[in-house]
Amino acid sequence: MTRSPSPSPGAFRALHHRPDPLVLPNAWDVPSALAFVDAGFEAVGTTSFGVASGLGRPDGGRATRDANLALARALAPLPVQVSVDIEDGYSDDPDEVAAYVSALVAVAGVNIEDSTAETLIDPAAHAAKVAAVKGCCPEVFVNARVDTYWLGQDATLAATLERAARYVEAGADGVFVPGATDPALLRELAAEIPVPLNVLAIPALSPAELGELGVRRVSTGSLPYRAALHAAVAVAQAVRGTGTVPAATPYPELQARLVDYTSRLP
Repeated sequence: MTRSPSPSPGAFRALHHRPDPLVLPNAWDVPSALAFVDAGFEAVGTTSFGVASGLGRPDGGRATRDANLALARALAPLPVQVSVDIEDGYSDDPDEVAAYVSALVAVAGVNIEDSTAETLIDPAAHAAKVAAVKGCCPEVFVNARVDTYWLGQDATLAATLERAARYVEAGADGVFVPGATDPALLRELAAEIPVPLNVLAIPALSPAELGELGVRRVSTGSLPYRAALHAAVAVAQAVRGTGTVPAATPYPELQARLVDYTSRLP
């Protein structure tokens, strides 16, 4: 692993404009990010659920504010572009949200959602956050998340497009619509939203198929973190004698990654 250059907005943005969508794996700590880098991914995101869960806290409760500042700093040496999931920006005040983003170290992008405590907020309020971040940090790729389908609130095409339009007008570089899975819906969203459309991975649709529908970014979300927990339990059960031990990355390989990583810290 070589030291990462400064975040490159142009390079990260370009990853959203290739023939196939950007597949963005979401890490929750340094080892998971190193694993994704070693697997050849060109960019790494973070998962607020994984980070919050690691703190013993539920997702969406603004518990990851300080942890994400530390995680962004820890991921700065990686030789890939990093995007951080900052929940709702940890504040209702747009200027405080912008100040938070400006404090993140070496990030190419942020993901910011238009809900707080699992309730949609006024789209005008979210647009104000997007505008404040872009005004303060114009180089950061702002992925504005629309939680209509994720929360099952105002989950219509019209409401979703109305919110997306406000965020794009405010300066959003991309729009994320988690929970949208129907191919016809995805095609309409991609056709009507003038910036790259981001969705969560959909088991029934490959990245190439999503790309044909107009999707430009596919996130894994908390799936890798949840799969890791599932595998950990499977290992313990297998050792107890109730199953087959799953495959695991060898200890020396993980140790070598961490030795290399720490050798490149400032």
